[in-house]
Amino acid sequence: MYSSATSPTPTTTRTALRPPTAAVGRPGPKQVPPPSRPVAPRGAADGRPVDPRGQAARTALGLRSPEAAPAGNRLPGARIPAVRPGDGRLLRPPTRPGQPVTQERIDPSALQTPAVRAALAGVSRICPAFTPRQVLREGSRHILVAGTIGRAPVVAKCLAPQAVRSEYFEQLVADFHHEVAVYRAFVRHRPPVRLPRLVAADHDRCVLVMERVPGRPAARERHPVNAPTPGEVRALLTAVRTLNLWRPPTDVFQPRLDYQLEIARYHSVGQLTDRDAGDLRGLLHGLGHGPLQLCHGDALLSNMLLAPSGPVLVDWEQAGWYLPGYDLAVLWSVLSGDTAARRQISQLAQSGGTLARDAFLVNLVLVLMREIRLYDVPGAGEEQRIMIRRLYDDAALARRAVRAAVGTR
Repeated sequence: MYSSATSPTPTTTRTALRPPTAAVGRPGPKQVPPPSRPVAPRGAADGRPVDPRGQAARTALGLRSPEAAPAGNRLPGARIPAVRPGDGRLLRPPTRPGQPVTQERIDPSALQTPAVRAALAGVSRICPAFTPRQVLREGSRHILVAGTIGRAPVVAKCLAPQAVRSEYFEQLVADFHHEVAVYRAFVRHRPPVRLPRLVAADHDRCVLVMERVPGRPAARERHPVNAPTPGEVRALLTAVRTLNLWRPPTDVFQPRLDYQLEIARYHSVGQLTDRDAGDLRGLLHGLGHGPLQLCHGDALLSNMLLAPSGPVLVDWEQAGWYLPGYDLAVLWSVLSGDTAARRQISQLAQSGGTLARDAFLVNLVLVLMREIRLYDVPGAGEEQRIMIRRLYDDAALARRAVRAAVGTR
């Protein structure tokens, strides 16, 4: 929430593993159980030839057959946020891992711009004691102002005046209202992860005041050049996994993604071929009656703070019920420069069995389609074009992995 923006590096592959065979039978109409017999090479069991491309895609994504994965509990268990042009700043000079982040210089004049003054007027209506100190962000969608209430450090988040003239105004307002509702729900049902405490909110004027948590973003870019350290990645994945396994009352949150609609949308603009769309719908058919999972919905590294007490998740505009593995798919898509982290994510995604693996692959393809649509725009610079090529390579791997998964059902 405190910052966002871009950039990856290519991935490496691991030793190829055999793809799983089709399930022996279904115990009921709702779930497809994982295979219970050893994997046999395709062609030896059903007479069809082995698809080396599907096997290579599975290997590149770090996916293993369910038999090779360690036993574990099944994951419990729906909308991609509206794609907005310019939804992140591009490539900044990277910092070295472990290098302290330079503190933003306080500029009192930034508090006097018309947009910030309008935002502060909304904040003062619900928090008269709020004293602004620093503008953390003044963008086309949101304005973030750090300040204090008494001695307590807080952050005020407001909808920017420019958003009123945006074609996405209704979507931005709906997302802001949803975030306010999520913070209020967390007051009643405290999640098992760290997040800023709600101080005050004005639903009608789109103003949110929350605790300012000490810490630094895990990354300042949407696609970071340098990934966090291995220890930081493990802590972030643990926090995300803890949230995903939490089971609040089902009526507290709502599904945030219409998967069939998203597949149709990307198919209509040519990002998905007829076969891609058919494969994704085939996997969805087997997941239609499975449990959903509570996800952050926008689990970017820039939305995670590394605080002394552990990771803190911010920016809850997209929180809700998704197919299992949505947050992991988002992290996989932005960690292209960290092969080890991607391997950990893939292992977590398939630890729940075949259904969890298939859900992760559906999420991954849709997330990568969103990232491509977001950044593959006219006028992209050379660094952005490099990132776009990597996204297309990742999308091709994900498609082949989906094709291989469909062949095992």
